[in-house]
Amino acid sequence: MNYKPSLENLLCFSLYSASMAINRTYKPMLDQLGITYPQYLVLNALWEEDGRTIGSIADRLGLESSTVTPLVKRLEAASLVTRTRHRSDERRVLVALMERGRELEQTSRCLGETLLARSGMKPAELMALNRDVRRLREALTGADPKSSPERLG
Repeated sequence: MNYKPSLENLLCFSLYSASMAINRTYKPMLDQLGITYPQYLVLNALWEEDGRTIGSIADRLGLESSTVTPLVKRLEAASLVTRTRHRSDERRVLVALMERGRELEQTSRCLGETLLARSGMKPAELMALNRDVRRLREALTGADPKSSPERLG
């Protein structure tokens, strides 16, 4: 018997296409907020812990510092964050939320609410799915499970 895989049977495609669908769902709301999805992720890292270094934000998001730096510069240009050099080590750049950046945390809640509404799932179902996907990511990357707080959105 010849098995011919279809895209729907590939977990990687299911995760990729679901991610793309979420991004398309978020895009109009993010446009209204004046930020991109990657900038939204940087802000989320700062809402978890304000005053992080570029390196800490990069680690939290699983990105390189060289990817995070331009995102932070654009957020600074939009008056959402400030960047300052660490006093004892000038190579380290500290990123802190400005008032507008803090306010976006409340304003951006519409993203999670919209995702929940459009998914047709109950909050507990979405949270269980998120836990399962995080568990998979942690197994594949060796990430610490405690470094991923549970959130919708």
